Amino acid sequence: MTVLLVALGAALGAPLRYLGDRAVQARHDSEFPWGTFTVNVAGSALLGFLAALPASGGAMSFAGTGFCGALTTYSTFGYETLRLAEDGARLYAVLNAAASIAAGLGAAYCGLALAGAVSG
Repeated sequence: MTVLLVALGAALGAPLRYLGDRAVQARHDSEFPWGTFTVNVAGSALLGFLAALPASGGAMSFAGTGFCGALTTYSTFGYETLRLAEDGARLYAVLNAAASIAAGLGAAYCGLALAGAVSG
């Protein structure tokens, strides 16, 4: 049952990642991967929020592991960072790595704090 919940969450998260990434990137005429950055930060905030709530294992399997796992993408982040470095945009590569880590951790903390404020 847990595997099915993870798969269902991923079936929703992966297309949303793709559509969100494309929607954000289409609005920026820049080498910087704003689409991937945005979905990763949003997914980190949501996962921080979910992790702070008293949730059942099934809910966390669906929403945390499945949905957030498919919404965020470390592999694309890694690929785009290396592509920037190889294409000579080393400053963007370093900024992407540093900003993604800092913003992801900050977003997860904010999600956690929001859940704490909402749940009491």
